[in-house]
Amino acid sequence: MAITNGSCPSLGFIYCAILADPRNPESIWAATPSTTRGQPTQLSSDAKGERLAYASNKSIFLRSIDNPAIARQYTEHKVQTTVARFSPSGFYVASGDSSGIVRVWDCVGEGITKGEYSIVNGRINDLAWDGDSQRIIAVGDGKQRYGHCISWDSGNTVGEISGHTQQINSVSIRQQRPLRAAAVGDDKALIFYHGAPFKFNMGVRDKHTNYIYGTSFSPDGSTLVSVGADRKIWLYDGKTGETKGQIGEGEHKGSIFAVSWAKDSRKFVTASADKTVKIWDVEAGKVTQAWNIGGEGNTNVQDQQVGVVWPQGRSDNLLISLSLSGDLNYLVEGTPEPRQIIQGHQKNITSLTTYGSSSGEETLWTGSFDGRVCSWDVATGTAEEIEGDRHSTYIAGLTPTQEGAGRIYSVAWDDTIRSVDVGAKTYTGSSSKLSGQPKGIATSNNTILVASSDNIELLKDGQKQGEFKAKFSVTAVAAHENVAAIGGDDSTVQICDVSGSSLTPKTDIKVSRNPVSALAFSCDGSHLAVGDSRGRILVYKVADGSLVNDRWTAHTSRVTSIAWNEDGNRVVSGALDTNIFVWSLSNPGDWLQVSNAHKEGVNGVAWIAGGSKIASAGADAAVKVWQVEGLK
Repeated sequence: MAITNGSCPSLGFIYCAILADPRNPESIWAATPSTTRGQPTQLSSDAKGERLAYASNKSIFLRSIDNPAIARQYTEHKVQTTVARFSPSGFYVASGDSSGIVRVWDCVGEGITKGEYSIVNGRINDLAWDGDSQRIIAVGDGKQRYGHCISWDSGNTVGEISGHTQQINSVSIRQQRPLRAAAVGDDKALIFYHGAPFKFNMGVRDKHTNYIYGTSFSPDGSTLVSVGADRKIWLYDGKTGETKGQIGEGEHKGSIFAVSWAKDSRKFVTASADKTVKIWDVEAGKVTQAWNIGGEGNTNVQDQQVGVVWPQGRSDNLLISLSLSGDLNYLVEGTPEPRQIIQGHQKNITSLTTYGSSSGEETLWTGSFDGRVCSWDVATGTAEEIEGDRHSTYIAGLTPTQEGAGRIYSVAWDDTIRSVDVGAKTYTGSSSKLSGQPKGIATSNNTILVASSDNIELLKDGQKQGEFKAKFSVTAVAAHENVAAIGGDDSTVQICDVSGSSLTPKTDIKVSRNPVSALAFSCDGSHLAVGDSRGRILVYKVADGSLVNDRWTAHTSRVTSIAWNEDGNRVVSGALDTNIFVWSLSNPGDWLQVSNAHKEGVNGVAWIAGGSKIASAGADAAVKVWQVEGLK
């Protein structure tokens, strides 16, 4: 990535252990896998069992298994991604998307794309590499065909995937010679192929009675397994395709979405909509261990298990399952409970704030398009989803109460405000209904200000105390101690004194010709930064409304978030143009820039670690942390 400085190219971002390069990140706090109810989600691990690959929104994430806060992000797909698979060699990843495109890219170096191939006229559901890392079979939902086999480096045809009459859900290639492949789909058929080049050999159409969701050859190539919505597990000879028999009749109580083999080929694991993950002994045909995610009697649909992978090359018998919620469950054979649960966001992150406790512990708080709120430990980069009766839709704003008070307030497009107990990581009590759809939220001493188009509501402990009718349509709100700033769509900012349950107008500032989109007070309250819908950022003195700086015009679209450092001499901004800028108030002509920081837009920025680092969040559902040095 090229990182530039506004006036001196030698100044820029210095990489640290948790810094994310937007083109080829060394480390980011990744989004969790995208999931769809009633549909399997593919997970893949590399041959060494060190990294996990999965699709999330329009990105592919490669995530360290042992240190989940370290990840890389591939952003070259133009539409929703659906699957990613490591090559056996470990040098490349093949990934597919909802438009039928398969891209092959370097996962060891800088993430350069090596090939782009159109496979089907629809969604790619699964991919498989041969044992030589030379050929790829891609399958999905198409019109002319449901799958195709190509060479990874040229895209040349090396076989035809025929025999299916409906979409193919899963494909697997035997890693030994003679080469064999199997594909399963909605037509309840398993088709067996000989290769290479791969061609139809036989079809098994009388074993499964519903959609077949998963199939996989054992690592030694001796056995093939298939699982599906009929809750059945069938075994076949890996070389001939001959049916060996069915095991586990009645064990799973819901659709089986995924299957993955242990490295010794004696066991495999299944993931099911009945919220269980089960290990099977192939020879005995019995379950040797089962996990019930969420506990016995759990009725939470979000705990359905829609994906699973048993990473090869490890010695700790770890396997990873995926919940419909996006949670990654670390399960270790022989232990009854998950060792770890990795949480985060699946959807566009729409809000970000920080919270510093009286003990000095610093956390990031993020809210997303689907109403989820997460707390992030800044030191480790791990997330914890807030429990309780959450919002049902878009989080429009988050704000902490005074330091040490232990509350975060959230507002969302379900027109409610909710309170979070910071220590317990749970919502407290019931929500309060707002008078309109919230535009933002801010804290003034112990008063919460919620902006909607028509007014500013003033609340205390979540209960309405009063309201203020602005003379324009409100677009943003900010507060510092007993002073508030209200931004409008007529490009006006109104400075008000806050007193209990009322606002008293003090100064009106006409900032530009464009609607105000973001506001932020400096930490001492002396300055106000104003961002507008065209990408300009202006700074004013709060005392008299005088203009301090109007030179920050590098953003090319709506500014979504602004934050000041503790010293009040730097401002960081994020915008829909995907860029982040760090500005110097003492040297307005100097700045730092990160282009394409978040695919499809930056929605939140904040200073952390005493002002030496920046956290950002955006439409890719990821949080990225940057260390800043060099700017005066």
